[in-house]
Amino acid sequence: MTRAWHSVLLQALRKHGARFLLGLFLSLAAALLCLAGNDNIARLDAMLGDWRMRAETPQLERRIVIVDIDEQSLTRVGRFPWSRDIQAHLVRQLTAHYAVSVLAFDISFPETDTSSGYAVLQGLARGALAGVAGLPAQLEKLRPAMDYDGLLASAMRGQPVVLGYGVSERQTKGVLPAPAFSVADLNGRSVTAYVARGYEANIAPLQAAAQGAGIFTALTDTDGVVRSSTLLTRIGDGYYPSLSLATVAVYLQARAIAPRFTGTADTLSARELTSGGLEHIMLFTPRGAMAIPVGEALTTTVQYRGRGGPDGGAFRYVSASDVLAGTVPPALLKGAIVLVGTTAPGLNDIRATPVNAEYPGVEVHANLIKSMLDGRFKSRPDYAPAFELLQIGLFGLLLAAALAVLPPAGVMLATVAGLAAAIAINLYLYGVHDLVLGGAVLLMLIVALFIANLAWGYFFEVRKGRALVARFGEYVAPELVAEMVDDPQRYTMEGENRELTVLFADVRGFTAISEQLAPAVLREYINLYLTAMSEDIRDSHGGTLDKYIGDAVMAFWGAPVAFADHASRAVASALLMQCSAARLNGEFAARGWPALRIGIGLNTGAMHVGDMGSRIRRAYTVMGDSVNLAARLEGASKLYGVGIVVGDATRAAAPDFIYRELDCIRVLGKQEAVAIFEPRCLLADADAAELAQLERWHAVLARLRARDWGAAGVLLAQLQTDFPDDGLYLLYTARLAHYRCMPPPADWDGVTVLHSK
Repeated sequence: MTRAWHSVLLQALRKHGARFLLGLFLSLAAALLCLAGNDNIARLDAMLGDWRMRAETPQLERRIVIVDIDEQSLTRVGRFPWSRDIQAHLVRQLTAHYAVSVLAFDISFPETDTSSGYAVLQGLARGALAGVAGLPAQLEKLRPAMDYDGLLASAMRGQPVVLGYGVSERQTKGVLPAPAFSVADLNGRSVTAYVARGYEANIAPLQAAAQGAGIFTALTDTDGVVRSSTLLTRIGDGYYPSLSLATVAVYLQARAIAPRFTGTADTLSARELTSGGLEHIMLFTPRGAMAIPVGEALTTTVQYRGRGGPDGGAFRYVSASDVLAGTVPPALLKGAIVLVGTTAPGLNDIRATPVNAEYPGVEVHANLIKSMLDGRFKSRPDYAPAFELLQIGLFGLLLAAALAVLPPAGVMLATVAGLAAAIAINLYLYGVHDLVLGGAVLLMLIVALFIANLAWGYFFEVRKGRALVARFGEYVAPELVAEMVDDPQRYTMEGENRELTVLFADVRGFTAISEQLAPAVLREYINLYLTAMSEDIRDSHGGTLDKYIGDAVMAFWGAPVAFADHASRAVASALLMQCSAARLNGEFAARGWPALRIGIGLNTGAMHVGDMGSRIRRAYTVMGDSVNLAARLEGASKLYGVGIVVGDATRAAAPDFIYRELDCIRVLGKQEAVAIFEPRCLLADADAAELAQLERWHAVLARLRARDWGAAGVLLAQLQTDFPDDGLYLLYTARLAHYRCMPPPADWDGVTVLHSK
């Protein structure tokens, strides 16, 4: 038994050992890449993190409400920024009337509000109106009502209001709040943080009246996306909290914000936290200490919930104008943490985030506040690199062995299973345990193993079949390629003469259509048309797509796979294409696009088919007089007012359809006349009315060719009355009128000469 297994193992190694070793080599390369680290890998992991976040289903957070300065507010109240008396009314409404727990502003007030006009009146009192008795005293009485900054400061005083402000590299404006802690409080410990050289804070009266203030400046990655946020920023020797951290501090009535280093107790003060490395930011509240984990440079990952905005599903939005009017239900705001921000276009508070390229900036702070209140933060653990290496080793070993022995279908199934398992593990650890683990290298390894094994099979096992697919796959339907793969020796791209049926289709009035549509819309218009026509040709009746010539389509039947009924297949395809054009026309009309009408020409005959072209570019195509005639017939369809024109050879080769004879024509460059016809439907589908109409029409043609103008005119008039929109009857009515005025010569043979292509 042992000897048998040994023999099987040796045989497997001889057959699949090289592929297995290739898989192990790729796994080793992936492990080294994971250990070394790379900016590109980091970006890929960031993209996967974005996808993970978008995959989560949002749940409405009822503790946090966003008061939105939206378009409705700008329409009702006026353009922004609003005067401070309006802001004061907003503060009073939210704190006194609605009794919110905390009111945080995602806007700043860095300059004095002079919109009341009080300064102008003071200037007049000192100048042009200096002699007016009692004016200074009257102005002094008006001061409280016209001091808009004072009104806002008064409304804020004693209320749980948190102001927002920004940091910059250049300007310094306004007054900073007291820092959370300073460099001196660290007792010589080094804390890495983002450093701001400037700021645009709030004016002194407002800052003094507020209970707190925080930084709302966004932290963006190199691709411009906001994925993380600073919890504390260093300005000078002080460390200042973000708007979200300052809001939570006021909400929890925290007496201090301090760093906690490794190995310290939660109850120690900021001055006692002097040993170990920084791992948390602590909020010391009446109910105890709250620890907020921080990453590099005092940052934390923003856990986005929902797509953002009033319809995002994560946070409730109310219009600021409704708050000012007092029409918001009190239960919606009572006891809530309220953030005042804006989603109105033009106010420049839209951020690019992993879940939405146009995300309200105020909702970034809302997400951070929720994470702090819930005590749940997505974080990358210290053991993450070891876990990622373990995954690479296990998946690499298993897939290297499995993919080496499986057939192509099994390789695909195993790869899909491996990808699904890797993604499921990552999502489970992310969603349940809040662990942010990299997965880019592992997914790249699985894909690389799949490609390597597929390439191995391509080069060493199924090269001939794949070559045939590559050569003919874009021309013919997949089922025909499969037939060719079964016996590739029967098929070749070498030139040969065959009887085939060729088709040309063209859009009527395409120049006018292109002038009416924008380039992007025109591209969509023509792509939808070409896709539908190609499917009708290739997939429905086994045609071979030759080429697209602008808006025109060229195809043929009978090569590379020979069909005895190639003419019938071609006629059936042409009828189906007209049905598809009618369907598309309805869709285009609904979009307000120009009407789609196509003309089709078909001809059957001997032609040369094969791989033709130059050394630079070649194509599998057809050539010959029969091909040229098909192109002329497509052009003739416009003249005769019909959708499809076929030559007599096609009609004879496809007898299972009924046809309406159109004329006998002699095309440009040819001496021989050819009868042309319009296929109407399958013979089996023809009804009595259709057959009766054809009989009446053919009687008109017979009378016309016999020069019996009167009888032909009577019959034609009856047809035109019954079918007033038929282009063929309109053409012959005009032609008959011409013959009556200028009869053709005595030797006229009934042939119409076409002088144009």
